[in-house]
Amino acid sequence: MPDFTSSLFWISVLQIIAIDIMLGGDNAVVIALACRKLPPEQRNRGIFWGVVGAIGLRIALIYFALRLLELPYLKIFGALLLLWIGIKLLVPEDEQHDAIDGGTTLLNAIKTIIVADAVMSLDNVIAVAGASHGSLILVTFGILVSIPIVVWGSKLVLTLMDRFPLVITLGGALLGWIAGGMMLTDPAMPKSLSESMPHANYVFSAIGAVLVVVIGKWKARQRQPPSPHDISAASNENR
Repeated sequence: MPDFTSSLFWISVLQIIAIDIMLGGDNAVVIALACRKLPPEQRNRGIFWGVVGAIGLRIALIYFALRLLELPYLKIFGALLLLWIGIKLLVPEDEQHDAIDGGTTLLNAIKTIIVADAVMSLDNVIAVAGASHGSLILVTFGILVSIPIVVWGSKLVLTLMDRFPLVITLGGALLGWIAGGMMLTDPAMPKSLSESMPHANYVFSAIGAVLVVVIGKWKARQRQPPSPHDISAASNENR
């Protein structure tokens, strides 16, 4: 049973909420697209039951992820995958939601929300499993708190992310931090490593955060289109 008076418990809850906000921004878009063909009087019911089903399925997926992460080497694999997810978060991409078709019936809309959320939530499941330190109660509490923020506050969050790029950078760093700590706790890692290195958990976590930010920023600069000045300079050199 988690200690609700512990600062570590609430830090983990805040991490889970931050993960859900950073990685769950598309959930509101999925819900809107899935329910757009429903009659107005059924849309609220579609949203409610779709979100309930998505929450239940996500908690079940995280439960199995927590059990799997107890096996040797899987935390290392999960940590590497989480580092990649954090880097990907910092690299701008064109989002496509055209494949999400709105249902014409309440049941179809609910099914669409649940299936789409499950497909899109692999990164979320791994990140939350890493931040929860094996506690399903912590996972459930964090998700229940964060889902309303994601669904009804996603527009505000996305606006903040567009206006303040530092928010995205901090989110990527958080994923790297969790990945570094997850890797150190893998059963295959030698215990002498954590015992011989002072504050090993913080060191590994910090290395993970720095790796995500440095590599992510580098890849983001590569993806940026050349400025008019650069195009003009290149044209002059070719003459």
